Amino acid sequence: MSGLEIERKFLVRHADYKRQAFSSSHIQQGYICSGHGRTVRVRIRDHSGFLTIKGPSDEKGLSRYEFEKEITLDEAQELMKLCEPGSIDKIRYLVKSGSHTFEVDEFHGENEGLVMAEVELQSEDEPFEKPDFIGQEVTGDRRYYNAYLTKCPFTSWPENKSRADQ
Repeated sequence: MSGLEIERKFLVRHADYKRQAFSSSHIQQGYICSGHGRTVRVRIRDHSGFLTIKGPSDEKGLSRYEFEKEITLDEAQELMKLCEPGSIDKIRYLVKSGSHTFEVDEFHGENEGLVMAEVELQSEDEPFEKPDFIGQEVTGDRRYYNAYLTKCPFTSWPENKSRADQ
């Protein structure tokens, strides 16, 4: 798949997404390179591998170019060895809401405590139904990009340090 990716991101307020999910999968990912808004990502989703290249986001953080190709699990495991320090470990839940599917990511490891939801759209102004667990919108806030979270994990953010130490 390749083309323009248009998505909106939100923090999640409560765990009802687990009850509403129709599917879940385990995701591990790393970045071969990330900088200037461009990334080359390796992902292992359950027992499948993917290589993804993303371009810089637009000014609002809503859209960016994305190219993704499925690769073998062996290839993904080998490419993970080339990744920059830091990785993402998360469980992704899929939740239907109206005609859209929300991807809810529950982060683990150094990003424990962070739960985000995103919805992909066909256009920037496309309406969608928000499930009740959707909280603050963080679209365009680069701190919530996975590539950023590998370098500056959620548990290291000053506002989360005291919570993580308890």
